[in-house]
Amino acid sequence: MTTSTTPNTIVSFEDAPTLTGQDLGFSQWRTVTQEMVNTFADATDDQQWIHTDPERAKDGPFGGAIAHGFLTLSMIIPFWGELLDVTGVTTKVNYGLDKVRFTSPVKVGSRIRMGAVVREISEVKGNGLHLVADGTIEIEGQERPAVVATFLTRFYA
Repeated sequence: MTTSTTPNTIVSFEDAPTLTGQDLGFSQWRTVTQEMVNTFADATDDQQWIHTDPERAKDGPFGGAIAHGFLTLSMIIPFWGELLDVTGVTTKVNYGLDKVRFTSPVKVGSRIRMGAVVREISEVKGNGLHLVADGTIEIEGQERPAVVATFLTRFYA
């Protein structure tokens, strides 16, 4: 499922350091489908029944099929594109993650979104910026989030 939205925050490379401490708001909601789960299972060779067998999963610990934790985590990429766009750059690099936690399972059919706050931005060699953001992937209607992670990205002018 692709979503075409204007990012919540658009900033130039030169002005990006002013984002430190800024709440970027939330992405759009996305529905986690069984098709997404099955495609992820095929790509990662993780065919555990709790993900890929909805009938059997009804009798499992969550009352239905759930998304892989890493599938939910991978949604950071499209969500991030909805939250922030840094203009005037030649390269954008997903640099990694820190302190990832899968705090709640995401049942197939649930809607999820991400909110993020920019923790810090620093300069890096090669005319670049290193951005650290705290992200939370929420499940609609649930108090406890699905994923809490620190996301690292770099921008080069």
